[in-house]
Amino acid sequence: MSLDITSHPGRPGPDELVPSRYALRVGDIDVMVISDGVLSLPGAMLGHNVDPAVRAAWLEDMFLPPDEIEWALNVVVVRSGGRTILVDAGLGADPDLNLPRAGRLVQRLEAAGVDLASVTDVVLTHLHMDHIGGLLVDGVRDRLRPDLQIHLAAAEARFWASPDFSRVSMPPGFPDALRRAATRFLNEYQSQLRPFEAECEVTPGVLVRRTGGHTPGHSVVRLASGGDRLTFAGDAVFQVGFEHPDWYNGFEHDPEEAARVRVRLLREVAANREALVATHLPFPSICHVAVDADAFRWVPAPWEY
Repeated sequence: MSLDITSHPGRPGPDELVPSRYALRVGDIDVMVISDGVLSLPGAMLGHNVDPAVRAAWLEDMFLPPDEIEWALNVVVVRSGGRTILVDAGLGADPDLNLPRAGRLVQRLEAAGVDLASVTDVVLTHLHMDHIGGLLVDGVRDRLRPDLQIHLAAAEARFWASPDFSRVSMPPGFPDALRRAATRFLNEYQSQLRPFEAECEVTPGVLVRRTGGHTPGHSVVRLASGGDRLTFAGDAVFQVGFEHPDWYNGFEHDPEEAARVRVRLLREVAANREALVATHLPFPSICHVAVDADAFRWVPAPWEY
């Protein structure tokens, strides 16, 4: 697998002090990881089922602040078989949640030379607001193709018709904001949805597979071409999930199943020696997975430039 930084067109502006896009190839498939920004969230979201002192010790060992950490927010653009596929769509905007450092997708797609009108397909790993909000930004829908296909697990659409928040541990305001965004999205994009039950091949080499766990319809995207493989794991894997896959993330609607999904996926990726990208791993998040006894080790890919 070859990696290369895309530093053009243009240079970072005064508020873009670091690159926000990173390109690589998976065989014949072009992939670009794009940062939608960062989310500032309580550190407790990383493992609300563990002793706070244990969690604080892990955060200290990782040189992370104890109370509030910044979660990366990554999306992916895939070009293969004449199709341009946007995998997740970032946060968009919700002023009630005070997340001003995310929601940059439209500007960053434009800076990367990706025209919204060129997108043929959208794959949504799930309907949490930070994965669909970019499609709800004013004016975006008018710029998308009328024949755009949006691939989403049918179980996810069914879940958000009457979502259950009884097992989550989210900051105040988030359940209402998530419910509001999902309802609006399903109403506005209903005619373009292409729901699937277990898996969906968007184009040869691009397979979407439902995992469940994080949400009932949570899905991952598997890319394969010429012997190269890459998985976009969505929210199945967080930074702490390598060392502590049994820690519950506060946004998981079924924490026990999410932990089982995480272990299965990490074991599979490690066995295949394939690359992994995830929504909330530090940008550009491209890594490999090693197995250390009953835990996993995150091996960041070298940044090639």
